[in-house]
Amino acid sequence: MITDKIENAPRYFNLSPRITTALKYLMEPNRMAIPLGRHELDGDRIYALVMEYTSKPPSECYYESHKNYTDVQFIAAGAESIGWAPIQTMRQTKPYEAERDLLVYEGPGQDIRMQHGSFAIFMPHDVHMPCVATDGKPVNVRKIVVKVAVE
Repeated sequence: MITDKIENAPRYFNLSPRITTALKYLMEPNRMAIPLGRHELDGDRIYALVMEYTSKPPSECYYESHKNYTDVQFIAAGAESIGWAPIQTMRQTKPYEAERDLLVYEGPGQDIRMQHGSFAIFMPHDVHMPCVATDGKPVNVRKIVVKVAVE
């Protein structure tokens, strides 16, 4: 797992060409004007999901990971906490959902506070719980998640 401010994104361009594409997309100055929904950057290999929602209590969220995609999550507006844990410390609670590339877990994690302008990169071995209200205070969030197929 990596987390940083978007202005520092070039430091991570050496991770992979696809992650570089994702980070450059998130650095675009017009990102607040991108309509909600799915936007393909390179077909199913790299695509962005633009969403708006109200952050929630942890009891309404769940830990997840993905087999085939790395998530590059960017907070365009608002703030949230994202739980994080190494996959080895978690217990899978549901069968793998291939159509959603989703594994669900339970176990202990730590909170990462994500503010406007910050991003996090979650590899398939990074279990994460997005959408959590920071300090129990729900706020409106605009988030862009770029799904990057594992190379």
